[in-house]
Amino acid sequence: MNKVALVMGSASDLPRVQPAADKLDELNIPYEMRVISAHRTPIQALEFAQTAQERGFGVIIAAAGKAAHLAGIIASSTLLPVIGIPIKASALEGIDALLSTVQMPAGIPVATVAIDGAVNAAILAAQMLALSDEGLKERLVKMRKVQTEKVIESDRNLRSDYGQQK
Repeated sequence: MNKVALVMGSASDLPRVQPAADKLDELNIPYEMRVISAHRTPIQALEFAQTAQERGFGVIIAAAGKAAHLAGIIASSTLLPVIGIPIKASALEGIDALLSTVQMPAGIPVATVAIDGAVNAAILAAQMLALSDEGLKERLVKMRKVQTEKVIESDRNLRSDYGQQK
């Protein structure tokens, strides 16, 4: 199975990226975490992107706040799918990072999840990898089933608490 790269622009982004690592752990997907800045270490960012596939990565998740160019700079230098997580890290509450991540020029796509949307980034990466991994596909199906069962149980409990029909 290919690994997922979890790249963040700053170590201060870790609390918002950790839920992606937790979800990847839950799905038994190997990953590596890195701190690479598009602005402070641009040479390392390009080198990482250019060598990611040969190092066994299948998807790259890039999280950054403010002028969040990390996902875009990585996407410009690899054919691997890149998922951007805009991080709420400024007075603009992450809107600046969202726009920096999602507004890519034609030809350099970045799939972008919600501001601080690390869990969905991990699930999207898993879905991409599951296209060629039946075991992972089965784990995703099971995850969805558990999700559905939790909502049904919550509904049942709510209706019971309010004396409504079951």
